[in-house]
Amino acid sequence: MSGTLNKVMLIGHLGDEVKMHYFEGGGCIGRFPIATNETYTNRQTGEKVTNTEWHNIVVRNKAAEICEKYLSKGDKIYVEGRLKTRQWQGEDGNTRYSTEIQVQDFTFLSTKSESMANAQSNTPQEQRPVSANPGTKPVENTAHVSEPEPEDDLPF
Repeated sequence: MSGTLNKVMLIGHLGDEVKMHYFEGGGCIGRFPIATNETYTNRQTGEKVTNTEWHNIVVRNKAAEICEKYLSKGDKIYVEGRLKTRQWQGEDGNTRYSTEIQVQDFTFLSTKSESMANAQSNTPQEQRPVSANPGTKPVENTAHVSEPEPEDDLPF
């Protein structure tokens, strides 16, 4: 085979919000880290060991805007793309390298309710909605408050 292949497929969780950078010509880049986990059992000790690997993800233009709008920390995503290594001069004068995944395709794997729960659990307690009526007792976690179900003869 005379050709080459540079393809990456990852399923992981966002480690931070999407950071956007806009250019003068109207283009933009979004960057965010995702974490993938490997779990195995140590043969000597019998304990479960989990290794987390962090990946730098780069999306461009319309895809970046979609990611910024719909993704938040903790969401699960499938990304497909290619590896690209950048190099630059650090403030100390040393050459630095960074390997990134340049995204060509992606799929959101978290449901909307999971995304809302992640977003709510990542906000500080002071910023969470408590109660609309000032005279009532604040509700600690509104995600678990539900209306009583009406009685029904159906078993499901």
